[in-house]
Amino acid sequence: MNNEGDSYCFCPLEDFMGSINKKWALLIINAIGIYGRLRFNRLMDELHGVSPRTLSDRLKQLQAEGLIEREFFAEIPPRVEYSLTKEGVELRESITPLLEWTIKRNVTSGRTVKCECEKCKSIFKSQNSQRNSA
Repeated sequence: MNNEGDSYCFCPLEDFMGSINKKWALLIINAIGIYGRLRFNRLMDELHGVSPRTLSDRLKQLQAEGLIEREFFAEIPPRVEYSLTKEGVELRESITPLLEWTIKRNVTSGRTVKCECEKCKSIFKSQNSQRNSA
């Protein structure tokens, strides 16, 4: 059953997807969104396994795309902080339903998740205990 309002042309996504479909991009947006503002080293800690060069490249790309802001503080030692722009916040809010769907899909199908972070462990532990008690 396909209504006229249900069909979309995905062409407008083509250029934009080139920026956000690269490894780490959405994870960077999410990490900054959780904390509001993050420095480079804190991002490195949050994103287990990202190399400094890759993180630097992704930050530049996301900044060029208008999704994050980079603020430089002329202090000794110099400090740089990253935050989401209004569009970055909107993107993060838009992908939250996809994340929730993915979690539900993984839990109901018994799939395992490669992530070993404490946040994922607690989500899947609580989801699995809810599924087992049902």
